[in-house]
Amino acid sequence: MNAAELIRKKRNGKELDAKELEYLIGAYVSGEVPDYQMSAFLMACYFRGMTPQETITLTRLMLYSGRTIDLSDIPGLKVDKHSTGGVGDKVSLILAPIVASCGIPVPMISGRGLGHTGGTLDKLESIPGFRTSLSIEEYRDVIKKVGVVMIGQTNEIVPADKKMYALRDVTATVECIPLIAGSIMSKKLAEGIDALVLDIKTGRGAFMQKYTDARELGKTLVAIGNDFGKETIGFLTDMNQPLGTAIGNWLEVVESVECLAALKGVNDGSTDLMEVTHVLSGAMIMLGKKAASLEEGIEQSREAVSSGRALEKFKQMVTIQGGDRRVIEQLDSYPKARCPFEVRATTSGYVTAIDSLELGMTGIALGAGRQRVDDRIDPKAGMILEKKIGDSVGAGEIIVRAFTDRDDAVESAQTRIHSAFAIRETRVIKPALIHEMISRDGIQSWNKA
Repeated sequence: MNAAELIRKKRNGKELDAKELEYLIGAYVSGEVPDYQMSAFLMACYFRGMTPQETITLTRLMLYSGRTIDLSDIPGLKVDKHSTGGVGDKVSLILAPIVASCGIPVPMISGRGLGHTGGTLDKLESIPGFRTSLSIEEYRDVIKKVGVVMIGQTNEIVPADKKMYALRDVTATVECIPLIAGSIMSKKLAEGIDALVLDIKTGRGAFMQKYTDARELGKTLVAIGNDFGKETIGFLTDMNQPLGTAIGNWLEVVESVECLAALKGVNDGSTDLMEVTHVLSGAMIMLGKKAASLEEGIEQSREAVSSGRALEKFKQMVTIQGGDRRVIEQLDSYPKARCPFEVRATTSGYVTAIDSLELGMTGIALGAGRQRVDDRIDPKAGMILEKKIGDSVGAGEIIVRAFTDRDDAVESAQTRIHSAFAIRETRVIKPALIHEMISRDGIQSWNKA
């Protein structure tokens, strides 16, 4: 076969069959097809799209380009959750131990920060000693012993995706739904799971900001999962304000631990975080056959927190993956940022909007994320929101507490945080958190789900 002919075929809007895609992906991984030709193919996919069958074939080829993990010898249905990313999204840190404490094995391969959104691995690595780089054998051992494991992608798993993603990142072809779906699902299917719950975020602070795009991505992801024989359901959730109160790696670990300890999450700034977490956890518990319905799964999720089981499971995971359990039990013992500061409201009224994207970018400037691939993250850096949409605020009242070691970043950050908050005289209704549920049966409005 000839790569240029296949690129031309896709450029002209034609469908590539399985053998053609197999040649193209295989030749790229082996080095026979160079980056410049794969770049042209990716751009053709971006403009022309891919058919559902092409997307499924691409996912299969990426999935089997490396090693897949077999967890069939471990009792129970293995269930994972994936989020498309958003500002303050620390759901995985809370959800994984909740579900594992209900008797469902949770094998989770997570990612790092992408753009303005924080990564689960960066949050976990803010815990001193926590190891996210485990061999497949260690990964299997941890899931056997404690029922939950959270690691990063290894070189053995889905090498085609790793190579193609790096190319998409520098060729302006990231925002292509079939390519996004293939990338996500190939990694998830390689984990050894039996079922999957998806959190597809939409809104200003999401990776996929437009509602129609988020819905299309959700439908594609769910279709792929079910086509591969993995029961898959998705939820479209709102990211028009940060989830919870903390933005920044260690700060998000602290909020997660406090929610697991039932110290936060009821009638406070973390309520939205726990509402989304319990729905997603409940869905995982249902797919893991430990609950007969989503409602029963949600109740089990709440009980796992109130009983203390979920927090203990989190501590077990931290310990077995090399983390310092003492800092989880004594959160105040963590090193403090050198330049903490407060941002206060200049007028009275109600918070009517929060620009999550702007706060996410401000967090990066404070040191909580990367501006370049080789940047070091400051785990202490970030922000805590004291006010959220719908809250009343008085002039001079604190709206954000921020933390950084970069004294030269403070003045600019204060300006950006002020600009991210809209304060008006009239109260607005808090945005709906969950919009729709997507399953093999179609799309349901969440109010009717």
